[in-house]
Amino acid sequence: MSEKRYERPDKGQTGLRRIWNATLYSVAGFRAAFRHEDAFRQECLLAGVLIPIALVLPVGGAAKALMAASVLLVLIVELLNSAVEATVDRISLENHQLAKRAKDIGSAAVFLSLTNVVLVWGLVLLG
Repeated sequence: MSEKRYERPDKGQTGLRRIWNATLYSVAGFRAAFRHEDAFRQECLLAGVLIPIALVLPVGGAAKALMAASVLLVLIVELLNSAVEATVDRISLENHQLAKRAKDIGSAAVFLSLTNVVLVWGLVLLG
């Protein structure tokens, strides 16, 4: 039996159609995260404040890039954490040790990315 049977019908698309569809899926993902995830909205607000500050600070280009990238990393990790949580909840809403572990590990990743912001910004500003 062919493995193709289990793939989505749009998986075979190439070129501009694939890029267009991927863009639409990404926009839908951003909208879903913004609509359903309080933490993502808060972190977007944080990014909306910190990234412009990083761009106007009198530091070098590499420092600006590191500062902005550290903030964007928080959003990336939060999106992945939200995806893990949604998947775990889709499978079952009952309490389970592995579900808790998956959610806790995702939360730890977000915490680590926020710690990274503090570290990078502290080193740039105080360094």
